[in-house]
Amino acid sequence: MRIPAHSVCTAIRDDIVAGVYERGGRLTEELLARRYGVSRVPVREALRTLEAEGFVVTRRHAGACVAEPTEQEAADLLEMRMLLEPLGAARAAQRRTEAHLKVLRGLVRLGQERSRRGHSEDLRSLGGWFHETLAQASGSPALTSTLAQLRHKIAWMYSVEAPANPAESWAEHGGIVDAVARGDSERARAITALHTERATAVHRLRFPGGDRPDRVRSSQHPVNMTGPRH
Repeated sequence: MRIPAHSVCTAIRDDIVAGVYERGGRLTEELLARRYGVSRVPVREALRTLEAEGFVVTRRHAGACVAEPTEQEAADLLEMRMLLEPLGAARAAQRRTEAHLKVLRGLVRLGQERSRRGHSEDLRSLGGWFHETLAQASGSPALTSTLAQLRHKIAWMYSVEAPANPAESWAEHGGIVDAVARGDSERARAITALHTERATAVHRLRFPGGDRPDRVRSSQHPVNMTGPRH
């Protein structure tokens, strides 16, 4: 396939997250350039960016390889998200625009409708758009970028069980939007903290490509995994 040079980084990252490239596997510039239909220059730049993000490591005598995250690194990502998502919601209550509110309310309506009709296949993508928009509403590019990277890495390292009660999850989304609309930072922070804790409880480490269990194992000390499922 051929993609624009500036999209090479996104394409490689998406393929890593999807498990196209095994953890620990080599990423040669020549093969990547051929796969995406670009020269080696944008591939080289993309690999540098992905190394800075933690998806790629450079090894002596091997070159660029897909990273092999440890159990602790995976757990840290969930803990970081549990700290930063509520912060983003609190900031959104202070800085959101009417455009942000319009999108957030529209997503909540869609999510609640899909929940009632049992269209669970749409809910994950709608939830992702909701949290991405909420982060953007924080008015902090650094926070928005960090949360986006966390979402990518968590999707790479974890599978997510379908929520037992999706309507409850979307009711929480609605509560977050109501608090953001009122400018109630503490309420937005509190609801988002509870929502994120419940979401964390249904994450399970995945082993794509037959990863060795001594590389990435189910955590013996999960991060705040006691909350009810949502």
